[in-house]
Amino acid sequence: MSILAEKIDISRGYVYSFDMSEKTLPGFDPNRPFNDLPSLPPQQELETARVLKAVIDARSELAALNTACRLIPNPEIITSTIPLREAQASTEIENIVTTNDELFRAQWSVDLEPTPATKEALRYRDALRRGVELAEQRPVSEKIAVEVCSVLQGNQAVVRSTLGTFIGDPVTGKRAYTPPEGQDVIQRHLAAWERYLYSDHGLDPLVLMAAVHYQFEAIHPFYDGNGRTGRILNILLLLQENVLSLPVLYLSGTIVDNKEEYYRLLSAVTSRGAWEDWIIFMVNAVAESARSTSLLIDDLRGLQDTTTSRVRAAGVTPAAELTELLFVQPYIRISDVIDAGLAQRQTASLWLSQLVDAGVLDEQRIGRSKVFLNKDALGILTRR
Repeated sequence: MSILAEKIDISRGYVYSFDMSEKTLPGFDPNRPFNDLPSLPPQQELETARVLKAVIDARSELAALNTACRLIPNPEIITSTIPLREAQASTEIENIVTTNDELFRAQWSVDLEPTPATKEALRYRDALRRGVELAEQRPVSEKIAVEVCSVLQGNQAVVRSTLGTFIGDPVTGKRAYTPPEGQDVIQRHLAAWERYLYSDHGLDPLVLMAAVHYQFEAIHPFYDGNGRTGRILNILLLLQENVLSLPVLYLSGTIVDNKEEYYRLLSAVTSRGAWEDWIIFMVNAVAESARSTSLLIDDLRGLQDTTTSRVRAAGVTPAAELTELLFVQPYIRISDVIDAGLAQRQTASLWLSQLVDAGVLDEQRIGRSKVFLNKDALGILTRR
């Protein structure tokens, strides 16, 4: 009979269970700080035959995604929207729930006062953007992790120094995992994590991503935002390793759909050294995410072509340029058309009204201003 331990992220209140009946690793005790957390690499082989088979499939899906990114006429159409989906899903993993629609409305200031959950998701968007900017200048590192986490928190992130952090049930005090404790100890683990990133490990980037993601989460260096910081680092590492061309992989969407398994396997590495199953899960998550993101981009590209024809048929020119704007900003105002240099106010207002009449756009009144919705694009962008 399985012995189950309840596990809860005490900062977010998400409870899950994992099996504690199997033999645990020497030195691991959920009730004591895991200061002797083993550094990478682990003793066992990471690139097993099963892992490499999963890597081949994932690499194929990533290649298709990169091709889809190259084929879309204006990359801003996906870089301004798909990262919002990633932001929504990654915050949902932490039990901070908003919707894609709420997030899109907040992105383009349709809602005057976004919900607290939406504001948190927007900080994730900002943290991802900041991380991409930094990773273009220097390698993924502890410093980038600190800056990313600082944006997520809305203040300067610092490595934990106070005692008492644990993952478990805050009501009963039962612990499932106690991460390393003491600023010097955590800094030592972070330094080892960073050295391994740039060591002669010889791993495929996808296997490397899975390994260092586990290690970062096990170190749990910050008071808050560790999971979200780690998932942003995943994207940055894939960009850095040139297996992803744009920051549009919807990886957290796949994880949130398999959240119980994600946490169970993460815990199993800590307690039992179950690396193979964890790495296969993460590599398969990349494959599934790349596949679904490719389909989304293909659907957007096809819809853009169709919409251009409808805009032209409605008597609006320049059709291609205006359609592109409608996909970069699915919520659009008259002022956006003016700012894009496409028309003056009277003409811009006329165009958008014509597109409403043609069924291309929906119109909403927000206070004294009008907002026009590219509802078909939003339908693609907000689907699960």
